[in-house]
Amino acid sequence: MERALVTGGAGFIGSYLCEHLLNQGNEVICLDNFFTGNKRNILHLMDNHRFELIRHDITQPILLEVDRIYHFACPASPIHYQYNPVKTIKTNVMGTINMLGLAKRVKARIMLASTSEVYGNPQVHPQPESYWGNVNPIGPRSCYDEGKRVAETLMMDYYRQSKVDIKIIRIFNTYGPRMAINDGRVVSNFILQALRNQDITVYGDGSQTRSFCYIDDLVDGIFKMMDADDFIGPVNLGNPQEFTILELAEKIIDLTGSRSKIKFLPLPEDDPVQRQPDITLAREKLGWEPRVQIDEGLVSTIQYFEKVLSEEDR
Repeated sequence: MERALVTGGAGFIGSYLCEHLLNQGNEVICLDNFFTGNKRNILHLMDNHRFELIRHDITQPILLEVDRIYHFACPASPIHYQYNPVKTIKTNVMGTINMLGLAKRVKARIMLASTSEVYGNPQVHPQPESYWGNVNPIGPRSCYDEGKRVAETLMMDYYRQSKVDIKIIRIFNTYGPRMAINDGRVVSNFILQALRNQDITVYGDGSQTRSFCYIDDLVDGIFKMMDADDFIGPVNLGNPQEFTILELAEKIIDLTGSRSKIKFLPLPEDDPVQRQPDITLAREKLGWEPRVQIDEGLVSTIQYFEKVLSEEDR
């Protein structure tokens, strides 16, 4: 049995990690300041005597005894990370320094949840880990993408300088039950608009592409990476199946039986035109690739949001 720390453990992805770790018999410390995390995501874990919840902001140091650190604390949707960009940078930089300091002191293995945003608006397609990216360092998204790039730098420097046991994953668009209802991401946005029969808002002409990975596939990749002893990353974790935003909107209207119409709006600044992971490395090093098809994943996500909306209406 190991003791694991999950920062951002009440968030969308973090809550699945807490659940999985408990199911495997580990002790779990969930750390969250509840800026975007939600108690609803972890309520079903609260009665487990191996689960501990600490309300804490990782920009402040914390002393804990742990074997493994899953560092997932950071608002990840533009609405949230642009709400307080200075705080986002602090979370990525000071938060990562604090977690690396902890890992160094207690000799824990630490994983950084980095992001496909480190590739910016890519000029290489699909994106391999060797691509350095095309990021605007002074744009409205830079608090997040440059923040994560610095976090990766810190991970590598602690590894080279202090031999800290590190793992870096770059997460591409992930969706599934427990996504925040107000996070402004395309999958949750479209599903909620469709369920409410509102106009579905597509930015630009809808020809920009994204690849969507279902949460179960991502979690599988995360644990395969954490258990890989001879590979530190970074490694792309995402689904290489690419869809245009317009195709996604039409698919969700179809699956929900919605009366929604599609409405086109101007494209936000620095919004990437294409995003698709090259997962050759994950296949080779981890034997990992996504298995859940988009329709199957969307159906369970739609069912989740139907439940959330029905609870709100009560």
